Amino acid sequence: MKMMTVKSTFICGLLIAGTEILFAQQAPAPAAPAPTAPVTIGAIGPKIQFQTPVYDFGKVKSGDPVKYTFIFTNTGDELLILTNVQPSCGCTTAGDWSRQVEPGKTGTIPVQFNSANYGGQVLKTVTVTCNDKTQPSVGLQLKGTVWKPIDVQPQFAVMTIPSDTQSNVTTRVHIVNNMEEAITLSAPESSNQKFTAELKTNTVGKDFEMTITASPPFEQPNLQGQITLKTSSTNVPVVSVTAWANVQQAVVVSPPQVMLPAGPLANKQAVSLMIQNNGSKPLKLTDAAIDAKDVEVTLTEPNPGRSFTATLNFPQGFELAQGTKAEFSVKSDNPKFAVIKVPVTQLPKPVVTPIVPQPARVVPLAPAGAALVQPASSSPAATAAKTSAQ
Repeated sequence: MKMMTVKSTFICGLLIAGTEILFAQQAPAPAAPAPTAPVTIGAIGPKIQFQTPVYDFGKVKSGDPVKYTFIFTNTGDELLILTNVQPSCGCTTAGDWSRQVEPGKTGTIPVQFNSANYGGQVLKTVTVTCNDKTQPSVGLQLKGTVWKPIDVQPQFAVMTIPSDTQSNVTTRVHIVNNMEEAITLSAPESSNQKFTAELKTNTVGKDFEMTITASPPFEQPNLQGQITLKTSSTNVPVVSVTAWANVQQAVVVSPPQVMLPAGPLANKQAVSLMIQNNGSKPLKLTDAAIDAKDVEVTLTEPNPGRSFTATLNFPQGFELAQGTKAEFSVKSDNPKFAVIKVPVTQLPKPVVTPIVPQPARVVPLAPAGAALVQPASSSPAATAAKTSAQ
């Protein structure tokens, strides 16, 4: 009895073990994990960082050069490349600057500013272009004060004068002595008799004011002269100021002529003429007209007495006769511009070259039933057949 129990237990164990092995073989294998993309930690590319983007040079004497070297570091993890260093004007130049800088290394940009002809507060910029994606363009600055022993403001005394002005036109120039010792100035001298100058002392030895006067008539479009003063200073023995008078024509028309497209016009076309009065007195315009058929003219006055707009409305199909032109005109109460005229022309028609047809070549047809006779020389075979028949 005990023997049978042991056998039964053994057999049951084998069956259970076999079942577990069978299920283990049939169960699907777990899926392999999907591959993940490699992750780069801390990749920032090239990066430019300056020790200081602004250099304050304080106070320098006019004419003395200002030199400074900007230092920068590539704080990124790729090669930094500088493609351009561009100063804002010709008075500022960049020397031999670092083109490529490895990560963690430093580079330099030497800059020089020529302070000649400058006075007072100055600000100059330099633009650096590089492959730093976060800041591909970096602005550097040079700033400070340019000191002149004798400062003249302005150095160019400019006056805008209508041509019909009959009275004197004046402008003022301020002269300041920045040196410790007092100075004296001589009476001003002018290189052009159209300009005269007078000197007034505000503070003895230190501060002066010069009045420059331009005298009529103003017949030339532009006047220029040099005003000079001698000083008691050995550092600056002469002070010079350029006087410039921009003489405006009393009446100006824009555009001075009208050019229309080739006719006939496919659509209506409006053309505006601007008439500007630069004279000292208000201007009056009357009788605006054009000597062309079916063209309407309107005259408006946006700024009474000073500016006018004449509008020429050309109809569809408008065309000037070959080789002719029209003319817009308007009367004025300015005796020097009694009638203001603007010519109107039209582009010529494009030249079209006619295409001459070539005559077609006619080949006669043979009558029905007739044999086609070939020329004797046209076929070697035919020649041979003919010889054989003979």
